[in-house]
Amino acid sequence: MRRQHGADGRVPGERAVPAEWVLPLTAAVNGVGTGMYVPFTLVFFHAVTGLSFPAVGAVLTATGLAGIGVLPLAGTAVDRYGAKRVLYALYAVRVVGFALYPFAHSLAAFAAVALVTAAADRAFPAAQQSLIGEVARGADRDRLQAATRALQNAGSGAGALLATLVISLAGSAGYTYAAWGNALSFALAALLLRLLKPVRVTGGAADGAPVPRRTGSGYRLVLADRPFLVITGANFLNALSYSALSVLFPLFMVEWLHGPAVLTGAAFTLNTVLCAVAGVFVGARVRRAGARRTRAAALGGSLFATAFAAQIVLGTLRPGSATVLGAALVAVIVVYTLGELIHSPAAEVLAVSSAPEAVRGRYLAAYQMSWSLAKAVAPSLFTTLLALDGRAPWAVLIVTSALAAALLVRVESRLPEEAVRPLPAKPAAGGTPLTPPHLPAVPTAPEGSRL
Repeated sequence: MRRQHGADGRVPGERAVPAEWVLPLTAAVNGVGTGMYVPFTLVFFHAVTGLSFPAVGAVLTATGLAGIGVLPLAGTAVDRYGAKRVLYALYAVRVVGFALYPFAHSLAAFAAVALVTAAADRAFPAAQQSLIGEVARGADRDRLQAATRALQNAGSGAGALLATLVISLAGSAGYTYAAWGNALSFALAALLLRLLKPVRVTGGAADGAPVPRRTGSGYRLVLADRPFLVITGANFLNALSYSALSVLFPLFMVEWLHGPAVLTGAAFTLNTVLCAVAGVFVGARVRRAGARRTRAAALGGSLFATAFAAQIVLGTLRPGSATVLGAALVAVIVVYTLGELIHSPAAEVLAVSSAPEAVRGRYLAAYQMSWSLAKAVAPSLFTTLLALDGRAPWAVLIVTSALAAALLVRVESRLPEEAVRPLPAKPAAGGTPLTPPHLPAVPTAPEGSRL
């Protein structure tokens, strides 16, 4: 018998996480701040700092790459101090960073502020995923992840509209107001986070009691966990697909299809609206079907490949009618977004649930590296392939999506059962293991001796 689900996306048998509304709400507020500057990044920083576009672009690229280096430290901090405390620190850095941007008129000052802000931005998703792992178990993680992502997308869309309104009303001064508004949104999100009380639903300690953290083994445990490295590698391949919408699609539209630029904005809007409106519903449907997280993530990647194959067809036919082209692109974006809604919650929770609790921060920092590297590689990869043929990058993305799906299915049998299937949380007897069942024990070094 097929199970039903309610309006909140919860299927019968799924319990409520204490104060669970806090995480999706903070994600929405955080999304508003992010949405206020992401669509206007270069123009935004050019306006608030007064530096040239090439200088701004070079600084953002360099600091973005350098910011990846903070991920191992962030993972260690999460394991040692807890995800909530690390998120407070990251919010504080972002608040100060965006508050100072309007005063960073020199290249050196802008680079310094951009570096610490980029480091906080790179570390934030790993800490956020770790917090979801701390407050929820089993199918609750999938539901909380879907709700968090949906509201974050809704916030991003609202932030972009708000920034557009502020800039249109205030002129160039609007960029400064947007920067301060972004800082304010991060401060508000940090205040809301105080309402969340992470509890250990299962594990070695009593409910609500802290689980002892052993940090001496460092990142050796992550590097020895081959199944986890496989899902991290698969995520790198799928992360290239996520970059396609923001990096490749606009270039393909203008340079190869010679279509109106307005269709690019329409595609972003449609994707954002669908993610915000349908995210919880699609996540509930996937959970109701009892899909394994590996299979759900693989299905999402297959839908990416289907959308990319349609782009190759469009790139071959090159319809001259803007109406035909627009209708075709709507269909492509719908398929692509459906793949995103199925893949994202499953893949993220798969990573969270595959990580041993005591070193989850390090595991998710390593996993987040796949996202950061894909974002760094995507622009040069896509532009190089596009110069050869407009359809070439889509063909490569079909291969990477198919390979990622195959890797996820193949590694499934080597992952813990509770990571693969969104099972209800069950009380555990004994302590929380440091080493997952598919790994040998790794000797620990003295506290603080290594990352």
